[in-house]
Amino acid sequence: MTPPLVSIRGLCVTLGGNAVLKDVHADIVRGQITSLIGLNGSGKTTLLRAVLKEVPYTGQISFHCGHDHTHQNPNHVGYVPQKLRLEGNVPITVRDLLALALQKRPLFFGIKAAVRAQMVTMLARVGASPALLDRPADRISGGELQRVLLALALEPNPELLLLDEPAAGVDFQDQESFYELIARLNRERGVSILLVSHDLSVVSRHAHHVLCLKDGLIQCQGTPREMLNDAMLRQTFGADRAVFAHGHHH
Repeated sequence: MTPPLVSIRGLCVTLGGNAVLKDVHADIVRGQITSLIGLNGSGKTTLLRAVLKEVPYTGQISFHCGHDHTHQNPNHVGYVPQKLRLEGNVPITVRDLLALALQKRPLFFGIKAAVRAQMVTMLARVGASPALLDRPADRISGGELQRVLLALALEPNPELLLLDEPAAGVDFQDQESFYELIARLNRERGVSILLVSHDLSVVSRHAHHVLCLKDGLIQCQGTPREMLNDAMLRQTFGADRAVFAHGHHH
């Protein structure tokens, strides 16, 4: 069996006095796409934030890749949030957005030529046009913004990519091409992926392993074929939601 890249053992997270995650045991398999499914409020985003060390937790999250994991947000882990809130009254171009992440010196000193070239390469990697660089970040489409965020998450070269409903609010055509891109990155670069998605057709097509989270606990896990059936969906989403959930699995 393929060894895990990340082992999660006895993970518990309490936020605001509420137990959000309760004794979670799971593995993120090296080189595979692991999908995390469950109802809103089941703890999916909190689990990702725990892996990123953004929330306090008890239990163990062990990385098996030889890097130093003592620092917050290590650069071998990339993260694409569900959405990025941009203030419309603060004009910032995609170029500015990338520069803020890529260089330490303030923007008013300008952007180095090497960084400008790096931006074009980063966008090309995710199938985005360099013309995006000059556009206001709050004026580009949802699909374009998610590709920009993915380009940032892939820098410098993460072994693990965390995706939290990355295509939420993106139109259907852009969703399809975005998930195809994710699958290609997994195949060609071998990056391990933990994907939160409500779209069970995406999970069915692209995931290798599925974790079913309910009320802060992993209720079941296995291959998409094993997990995406009426009995397992009922266990994860409840009896009244099994039909709805199954309707997305074609």
